[in-house]
Amino acid sequence: MKKVILLVMLMTGFSIMAQKGERGHRGDFKNLSAEQMATLQTKKMTLDLDLTSAQQSKIQALNLENAKKRKAKMEARKDQEANGERPAQTSEERFTMKNERLDAAIAHKAELKKILSEEQFEKWEMHRNKRGHHYKGKGKRPKGKKGR
Repeated sequence: MKKVILLVMLMTGFSIMAQKGERGHRGDFKNLSAEQMATLQTKKMTLDLDLTSAQQSKIQALNLENAKKRKAKMEARKDQEANGERPAQTSEERFTMKNERLDAAIAHKAELKKILSEEQFEKWEMHRNKRGHHYKGKGKRPKGKKGR
């Protein structure tokens, strides 16, 4: 009987932990304005890449433009969800969205390449690749690794 009670308590504990709110830092940006998001991104890049003041102003403008676009899309999604008019996407719509996202990423990378020095750009790419691998492997454990 003790084992059953212990098992029930453990399962309840795991269930409560699984129901926790948002994880990660994505929720941090939800309530920020586009200008605030752009400023934070620019400051992070300045710390990571040792940007000059001229580079900072150019990157600030680039980040602000991208943040405004993201904020507008986020608001549009929220409105659609609130109105209940967000139907399932077709494969063609998903392809178009993915294609647009990749085109924007290519354009962003090209702009950064113009602004940053070669060394800074390589460092930025290295940071970007590390972040990409972190999110791509979410929920998967690398081969040969056992727990923490």
